[in-house]
Amino acid sequence: MDRNTILGLVLMGVVIFAFSWLNSPSEEELKATAETQTEQKESAPVAVVDSLSATELAEIKTIVAQYGKKSDDGVATTLRHGDVVLTLAGDELAGTVKAGGKEFSLDDLAKPAADSVRLVFNSAVKAVRLAVGEASKYSDFARFVSGDSTTVRLQNDLVAVDLSTKGGVVSRVELKKYTAYSEGKTVPAVLFENENNAYSFILNNDTQRFDTHDFYFTPVVENDSTVLMKLQFESNVSFGIRYTLKKDSYMVKMDVVQENMNTVIPTNIATMDFEWRGRLQRHERGEMFEERNSGLYYKYNGGDTDYLSETSDDEEEIADKLKWIGFKDQFFSTVLIADSYFLGTSNLRSIPVDKDSPDYKKYMKDLEVVSSLEYSSSNPTAASFTFVFCPNEYSLLDTYSEAFGDDDLELTRLIPLGWKMFRWINTGIIIPVFNFLGTLDLNYGIIILLLTIFIKVILFPLTYKSYSSQAKMRFLAPDIKAINEKYPGQDNALKRNQKMMELYNLAGANPMSGCLPMLLQMPILIAMFSFFPSCIELRGEPFLWAEDLSAPDVIWSWDVHIPIISTFFGNHLSLFCLLMTAVNIVYTYLNMQANPSNNSMPGMKWMMYLMPVMFLVFFNNYAAGLSYYYFLSLLITIGQTYAFRFFLKEDKMRARMAERAKKPKKKSGFMARLEEAQRQAQAAQRAQQQRKK
Repeated sequence: MDRNTILGLVLMGVVIFAFSWLNSPSEEELKATAETQTEQKESAPVAVVDSLSATELAEIKTIVAQYGKKSDDGVATTLRHGDVVLTLAGDELAGTVKAGGKEFSLDDLAKPAADSVRLVFNSAVKAVRLAVGEASKYSDFARFVSGDSTTVRLQNDLVAVDLSTKGGVVSRVELKKYTAYSEGKTVPAVLFENENNAYSFILNNDTQRFDTHDFYFTPVVENDSTVLMKLQFESNVSFGIRYTLKKDSYMVKMDVVQENMNTVIPTNIATMDFEWRGRLQRHERGEMFEERNSGLYYKYNGGDTDYLSETSDDEEEIADKLKWIGFKDQFFSTVLIADSYFLGTSNLRSIPVDKDSPDYKKYMKDLEVVSSLEYSSSNPTAASFTFVFCPNEYSLLDTYSEAFGDDDLELTRLIPLGWKMFRWINTGIIIPVFNFLGTLDLNYGIIILLLTIFIKVILFPLTYKSYSSQAKMRFLAPDIKAINEKYPGQDNALKRNQKMMELYNLAGANPMSGCLPMLLQMPILIAMFSFFPSCIELRGEPFLWAEDLSAPDVIWSWDVHIPIISTFFGNHLSLFCLLMTAVNIVYTYLNMQANPSNNSMPGMKWMMYLMPVMFLVFFNNYAAGLSYYYFLSLLITIGQTYAFRFFLKEDKMRARMAERAKKPKKKSGFMARLEEAQRQAQAAQRAQQQRKK
């Protein structure tokens, strides 16, 4: 180090020392600073460390003794709640609490704690107080408030049913022979799982309500088809829910059983509340139609079946007794059937999931039931029910209805088959024939073809009558035109009508005879409109390009939402619907050719052609099986049109008219009355004209 460097360092040290000396506080400033720090220290909050008092410990001992669970040897009583375990052995109270990754004993919590563990210590004290408070709230049920949530499975070849120890409920149901369509993937057909199906029984004493949903049950496997979810109070006091899955069946028997519960629930309590909430999951490709056929159904005890609105929010308060309540979607149902009945008043509610909700793609509706049941704490079987987790198959539901004895449960009402007359056609004709064809082991596209031919054969006499009448009217068109030209104007209206009636009588034609047969066919067409979207046999069945005959056969789709159009038409195009529309336009053309009078009416021609286009918009979202049926039906109808035209020749008809003209004619009563009415009208018209002169 040279001389200049040393000199520089010395000068820097002198400068720093001088700066520090000049800026050092005076004695008065040092004294003021010390006083300020003392005041701040005295005003700072003191770290609060909570602890359990002797009074609290005595209260805890009483509550554990009263509401804790006795050990098998009866020596100790234990109360558990989360991470709190309190044990009373004789007169000695002990316990442990876990908080913040640390474990404290009950003795630790009765002493002050160091500041380093103050927050964790206070959390542990709070947990003990919460456990004691819950025990006071639930009294005898307090020992069941905490536990491990596990499941036990009952299953057969048709269904797998998971039972949860939390609440002792059916937590998941899977139909083994079916699959579902969810968010673009094929998945197992799960009716519900986890909290999407939550039901509970609420017991009451004079001041408290005990909801079984809050408790952890102990599973007792009685055999391979029966599990008892049990709350064991004492050695001879218990409450439980027993589930029995019937062999080769979708039915699960549910019995609420108890032993000496009159020591827990007073005998003056005569009712037990029941609450059931569920979310309907989506299972199908056709979302819109699935929504329209999903909802909450119920049956009055000894009365009719009804349901809440399937398209909007709906709520009913029912004062009458109910036999069963069902949560139903398009092809599957969960039905709870009471051995006795649900008491009034029952509150039922259905709320569609909001379309803007992130849950909309997975769920359709939130359903809720609040009701009550007759109850006696001294009755070993407090209530009995049967759960039915099943596909909406008509013959299956009909069999289950009969299985409950003389009372017809009307479970088949879960399947929307139309109003009374149309429903009768479906249940009495269409379904039996369809089921028979299903035994032939054919593709369901071929079965629909055979069913269409069968229906056409049944309707053939009516169809022939209608076409025959239309053909006669077409052949008479030149004669009708001649009469109109011979008797023009309003003054000749009566004479013109009289001549036309004579022409119709001579030809054996009736202008209305073509309409009546068509009207008689309408009930079957409407019945089929209800049948195909409800037919679970078509679900997942492919045919040609259609992957699923129960859903639209989409050949082109788009993501852009077009207001109004997307609501009714959807964001796709269905090929069978398009083919049905094309064939319908051809049929309309032939029908217009067969009835020239329609062309003379202003706007009628375009109206007739507009109807097939309207059907395209209306049916685009419907099941491919329905569009395919109407497509086949129209094709056969067109074939019949050409066949009838071949056999019904104009020269043959005019020859028959000539033969009829040679024979003496006996007027029918209707024609006689019609001619008499015309004569009277003509007489009145002449009298009116005379008065004007």
